[in-house]
Amino acid sequence: MNTINAVEVNDVVQLSPATDNKGFGGCFMIVTEKKYWGVQGYVQALGDRDKVGGQAYYRAKWEEIEFVGKATWVVEN
Repeated sequence: MNTINAVEVNDVVQLSPATDNKGFGGCFMIVTEKKYWGVQGYVQALGDRDKVGGQAYYRAKWEEIEFVGKATWVVEN
């Protein structure tokens, strides 16, 4: 699939295990902005039983991501 044409805001992408920041490798990310060089987005962090966790933001180049699908729920800060 041509990731550049497929990805839009609020889509889910998976980050390559070979991404520059190994802490994000393999994670699923919600896209918040589409850029000419790639996408910006966040990985949702775990919270606890009573509180939603925060978001860990990341910028990924096109070659670092693979389109997964559409997000049903998008968590707002």
